[in-house]
Amino acid sequence: MLEPLALYIHWPYCLSKCPYCDFNSHVAKTVDHPQWAQAYIHEINYYKNLLGARNITSIFFGGGTPSLMAPETTQSVLAHIDKAWGLSDACEITLEANPTSVEASKFQDFKRAGINRVSVGVQSLNAQDLKFLGREHSPEEALKAVEVAAQTFDRFSFDMIYARPKQTVDSWSQELCQALSYMGNHASLYQLTIEPNTPFFTRYNRGEFHIPDDKISADLYEVTEDIMRDAGFNSYELSNYARGEEASRHNMTYWRYGDYLGIGPGAHGRYYTNAGQKFATRAHRAPDIWLKQVLDTQKPALQDCFSLTEEEQFQEKVLMGLRLSEGMPSSLFEAKKVDALLNNGDLEMRDNATLCATRQGRLRLNSVIGYLLT
Repeated sequence: MLEPLALYIHWPYCLSKCPYCDFNSHVAKTVDHPQWAQAYIHEINYYKNLLGARNITSIFFGGGTPSLMAPETTQSVLAHIDKAWGLSDACEITLEANPTSVEASKFQDFKRAGINRVSVGVQSLNAQDLKFLGREHSPEEALKAVEVAAQTFDRFSFDMIYARPKQTVDSWSQELCQALSYMGNHASLYQLTIEPNTPFFTRYNRGEFHIPDDKISADLYEVTEDIMRDAGFNSYELSNYARGEEASRHNMTYWRYGDYLGIGPGAHGRYYTNAGQKFATRAHRAPDIWLKQVLDTQKPALQDCFSLTEEEQFQEKVLMGLRLSEGMPSSLFEAKKVDALLNNGDLEMRDNATLCATRQGRLRLNSVIGYLLT
């Protein structure tokens, strides 16, 4: 049986740079779409020759704003992946999309190109907060885009950011309940974080705005869990919710520490070679430099490529795996530390074999993982 493999494809361009975003995204006046398609294909060819036959389980076009891609570019890349490895009807192929009316009108074109799932970055249903977050759409445009996504695709995700300045438990509860009537069967609900090297980081440290403190943030998280549970959603990961079998198969590859390739500028990868070594890769971040190097060499423009030790693999596996509600085998950890966290209410044991973070443990997950790994 062929080993499973996921592909992440990074499109680095946006209409504008959101002030909270620390992803590898850039604003460009013009983009040569055929050149980008060719560069992606060069990387795909390289990895096919390196890894051989694999079972492609999911493909994720992230960014940036990949809904700004020409659908023909998407179609060309997917056709070449199919040529290299073969794509089954079961392969999940997701595209991140911003809900402007222009991009929403392209959903049918992306479906014809091979996309079968979209992740719609609604972020907020409050017009003032959307402006604060630097978003280009209105609440009305966002909900219209979600409606178009629901009419076009069998699967889609409704993505929001909460714990915004001045947000209360009551105001977030009302907003989330409004979103539920449009949400479908998957939602990604992330708390706003202030990341270094972003405009928000500078403004926050100047005291221009404040975000909810730890107590209010915890209350916001707990009411989110309660509302989503009551609506029939499973909190399958720290910030992701799904009904039935609608969990993101691509992201589950990350959290279960499966193999994935990072295609495009700044993309990360983790994969086993045929020799049994687990490699970590990171591509050059600058889009122009990445593009030129890939087109010139017909190989990935990697800034880092190294094999991971057993200890490094274990640490990464724990950092990812304990985010999941399905948990991890208790046998992986020191019994004394497990007992301490069980007694403290941060972890619970299922079937005498699986450790899972409790709601309390999720609120302090970084500390729990740090203690287990120390």
